[in-house]
Amino acid sequence: MVNEGRGRLFRRKDGKYLIYVPKDLAEDSMFPFKGSSSIKVKIRFKIGGDKIFIERWKEEEET
Repeated sequence: MVNEGRGRLFRRKDGKYLIYVPKDLAEDSMFPFKGSSSIKVKIRFKIGGDKIFIERWKEEEET
């Protein structure tokens, strides 16, 4: 079971930011995001902190 890995946050030439998740982590049977090749997620952070939080976007959150 793989529950952590070294990823990367980087900026593309077009100005968009991407988060790379290692393949072994993303394909682990316990990885929380499964299914399609694209999943809507909610990303947040605490001001002054050094962590980001990523969770599945729930449709009722869209307003």
